[in-house]
Amino acid sequence: MPHLLHIDASIQGERSVSRKLTERAAKVWLAAHPGGTVTYRDLGANPVPHLDTANGLARMTPPDQHTPEQAASWQLTEELTAEIRDADVVLLGLPVYNYGAPSTIKSWIDHLIAPGLSYDPETSKGLFAGRELIVLASRGGGYGAGTPREGWDHAEAWLPHGLAITGLEPRFITAELTLATVNPAMAGLIPLAAESLAAAEAAIDALWAEGSASPEAAEAAEAAETAAAV
Repeated sequence: MPHLLHIDASIQGERSVSRKLTERAAKVWLAAHPGGTVTYRDLGANPVPHLDTANGLARMTPPDQHTPEQAASWQLTEELTAEIRDADVVLLGLPVYNYGAPSTIKSWIDHLIAPGLSYDPETSKGLFAGRELIVLASRGGGYGAGTPREGWDHAEAWLPHGLAITGLEPRFITAELTLATVNPAMAGLIPLAAESLAAAEAAIDALWAEGSASPEAAEAAEAAETAAAV
């Protein structure tokens, strides 16, 4: 039975664009996979603990030598990696905070980098290869080529590197300029923001549609990527 792992990270609640995008994608996936099952994790509401001096070495210490803090941390890592191992598709909401990924996503990934669970320690081969990772990203500004802050979005640039050893390869669908409707200084960008959001929604709707490799579906995905680069 097909299984979906749905992860949100935004702290914006109902105002969150990334949450709206992941919710839309989950509905599209369920419509395409009747009887499919879903695991949901909310890193915004229930963040994964950051690695610290008490628990952080759990992934580098043999389990039979774990302190109580390390044992608890390793148990959580086993839970998080199992969620991905059991999934056919992973949906990740990725808002951009202060030009980077939320620290909760960084912490989640830190827990995933575990020898024997997400990669082979002898060969460094990723054990999550073959799973589909769809990243629904939202960013308040525009950081594409030719913009004043070109390259300032460090979240999208970092994520593939952070996950590389696991074998997961993210595919991004991005809505940008999301602050245009709330920031008076960006009011002139509202049409571009609406265009970017519409392109992202079209790309989501085409993800698992029958004939999703059609020119129309490819055009929708390309439009979302182009809008994100404007």
